[in-house]
Amino acid sequence: MSCSGCSSGGSCGSSGCGKSGGCASGGCNRLNTFDWLAALDIHDPYESELVEVSFKNGSTKSFYTNPPHTRATSGDWVVVDTGNGFDVGRISLSGDLVNLQLKKKNIKKDTVFNNVLRKANERDLQRMQEAREKEPEIMVKSRVISRSLKLEMKVCDVELQADHRKATFLYTADGRVDFRELIKHFASEFKVKVEMRQIGARQEAARIGGIGSCGRELCCSTWLSDFKSVSTTAARYQNLAINQSKLSGQCGRLKCCLNYELDVYLDALEDFPEKADKIQTQAGPAILVKTDVFKKIMFYVNEREQGRGKFYPLAVVQVKEIIAGMKAGKLVESLDEVQIATIVNEDEVEKDYEDVTGFVELPAEKRKKKKKKKPRDSREQSTPKDKPTSTTNAPEQRRQDTPRVNTRQENTRQDNTLQDNTNDTGTVSGNDHANRGSNQNPNRPNNPKHRQGRKFHGKPGNRPPRDKPEQGDKKE
Repeated sequence: MSCSGCSSGGSCGSSGCGKSGGCASGGCNRLNTFDWLAALDIHDPYESELVEVSFKNGSTKSFYTNPPHTRATSGDWVVVDTGNGFDVGRISLSGDLVNLQLKKKNIKKDTVFNNVLRKANERDLQRMQEAREKEPEIMVKSRVISRSLKLEMKVCDVELQADHRKATFLYTADGRVDFRELIKHFASEFKVKVEMRQIGARQEAARIGGIGSCGRELCCSTWLSDFKSVSTTAARYQNLAINQSKLSGQCGRLKCCLNYELDVYLDALEDFPEKADKIQTQAGPAILVKTDVFKKIMFYVNEREQGRGKFYPLAVVQVKEIIAGMKAGKLVESLDEVQIATIVNEDEVEKDYEDVTGFVELPAEKRKKKKKKKPRDSREQSTPKDKPTSTTNAPEQRRQDTPRVNTRQENTRQDNTLQDNTNDTGTVSGNDHANRGSNQNPNRPNNPKHRQGRKFHGKPGNRPPRDKPEQGDKKE
């Protein structure tokens, strides 16, 4: 069981807390506060009339006065007066913890707060759920309207009251936006009272939620409530590479976690000398290229080698002595004399491999490399002249030794012979036909139609006359 706005999708590890959408473990509520006094069921001696009410699963929180007749405690759904109607929320804090929360947010107790009207019933919760279902559709339409008016802004979220009388539009923009015409369109389209509230990129990421590069849920959407300014100097103090893609979060700004360990680094850097970026020696100037903050070692390299030479590790105490000698006019001959040896602690010694899996690992199998076949031209050049050629070239040699017979000339010769053997009547004897058929080109297919088309091979002028029947003869 998870909240309707749970960014983890109910995968927080618990099968269900039974709080009807408000996890006491803090896994399903954004920017939640855990009322541990109410969970222990201990009477709070420092009672307070003020309570903290959470709306839309922790996206918005406000303080209200809780009259005694309501009998509402932490975890109860209540109906509150907003000044423009009523809304439904859940009490997240009560008692003396509210005073600590007011102090944290710099809110004075003398401020006038709205009242808690009563506990919410089923009808109130049903109307609140209907309002939550309308919010995505309203947000899409509002984006279309703002784009049609060509305004440089982005509507990030919409909060609709449970009584459907007021809607708060949260947007992001780089500069100021004149949305007077936009409000008129929103009021005529959605029939509600419109409130525009500008938020930053970090607040937008906190509302949307997500998973950070560390693999955990975003800090801004779970517990981080105040956003401090983050600069690239925080990354330089921690010796981090200035890579915009790695130092930026999902909001497009520098990650808030860069400030978490910054104080520790600043305390450690107090022991390091100032103006130690460049030191002078008799061999030449040296430049600082790297600093190990916690081991208190500074690495220098000769300037003439332009950062490509040998690294000389120096302790902080040695660097201070060199700087003091520079002021007194006493320079060190070279960094080879003052560099410290690589300090290896016993705990950091690499241990031999130990069989922790319990399985025997076989050595890698040695595979023979296949010889690459040489090209044909290189093989012919590599073969010596005295050595006879291989048997593969024997058929080609035989073909070259045997004389070629021109089949075309042979056929013409046979045709001339056939023409000389013709009779006076122009007929060809059967023996000549047989001889001609046997002397045909063996490569030509034995087609009878082909033979019928070539009955006479003489010139057109030498064609013999045909036997014409006489006039007196009659055809039978």
